[in-house]
Amino acid sequence: MKLETIAVHAGKNSDPGSGAITSSIQLATTFEREADGAFPHGYIYARSNNPNRKNLETCLAALEGGAAAAAFASGSAASMAVFQALSPGDHVIAPLDVYYGTSVQLRELLERWGLKVSYVDMSDASQVEQAVISKTRLLWVETPSNPLLKIVDIDRMVAIGRRAGALVACDNTWATPVLQRPLEMGVDVVMHSTTKYLGGHSDVISGALISKVEDDFFRRLRLIQASGGAVPSPFDCWLVQRGVSTLAWRVRAQSEQAFLVAQFLSRHPKVAAVHYPGLKSHPGHEAAARQMKSFGGMLAFQVKGGRDAAMAVAAGVKVFTRATSLGGVESLIEHRASVEHPGTRTPDDLLRVSIGLEHVDDLIEDLSQALA
Repeated sequence: MKLETIAVHAGKNSDPGSGAITSSIQLATTFEREADGAFPHGYIYARSNNPNRKNLETCLAALEGGAAAAAFASGSAASMAVFQALSPGDHVIAPLDVYYGTSVQLRELLERWGLKVSYVDMSDASQVEQAVISKTRLLWVETPSNPLLKIVDIDRMVAIGRRAGALVACDNTWATPVLQRPLEMGVDVVMHSTTKYLGGHSDVISGALISKVEDDFFRRLRLIQASGGAVPSPFDCWLVQRGVSTLAWRVRAQSEQAFLVAQFLSRHPKVAAVHYPGLKSHPGHEAAARQMKSFGGMLAFQVKGGRDAAMAVAAGVKVFTRATSLGGVESLIEHRASVEHPGTRTPDDLLRVSIGLEHVDDLIEDLSQALA
């Protein structure tokens, strides 16, 4: 079955009582049991499971081609669960330019708990190989990276992970299963901030993990999900599943538009650099072309003149909205370094852009007048 069909139908059933084709939202926190203590409908308490969450998890597993999925209250809760499923003393290899929120989790919380972490440039596989030690248990891959859009060769990371006896997890938020299929390439666990492209409308915070197999590690993730309690509400699950229905069409359109915007910026005299893997000048272009079906709706560019010049461009846009986040129908622009804390590796002249569904001519015209 093709992805577009899966996105529309997976995890969805007509209501048996009314025949409604849109799933109802089940707000109940607890579920009726039989006198003997049995739960004939399979639900006990909403923190453990809920019909809307079950529907969403069925949908997400099908989308990524996985055996099972676990939905969380945010992408951060999902990534945190992967690290919490490890043990103190275990070693993780993570990208030097890993998403800032993930780096805070690792540096401020989990390293203090006893997790050992090495940060390397994962676009250079030799650095990953050199970082492997006997206690390496996880390679955390993010490709394209946030916000520099570096590309990591997933095939090589899987090979390194297998030799080391380590799991490989991939943050697939930016590429989505429309453009990149990590589980099919041998990755063990895929993470999404479903807040972004899967939800797609900037109106829900949630996250998910999808596992290639329903093994002991995934069962531990399930335990963390239920016992830790960082679960999405029924309405959150309903919103994400609604957004997934149009995922393939949105992502393809946003990718096509981002490529055109990147080409425009690459020719502009006031732009110092454009970070977009669809450009042949991008150092990760060949790897991206090999493992992605298209290059995504995200890009970043650096403005000549430094921070003040970049801020002036952000201040001058009229169609783009100045806001954090990405993957919605509206185009967003952000001076990324200013929302990250001291120690960020993001250049001070860089603007991160999420391309939405406005007409691309209007987006280019807006950037052109802001750069003038």
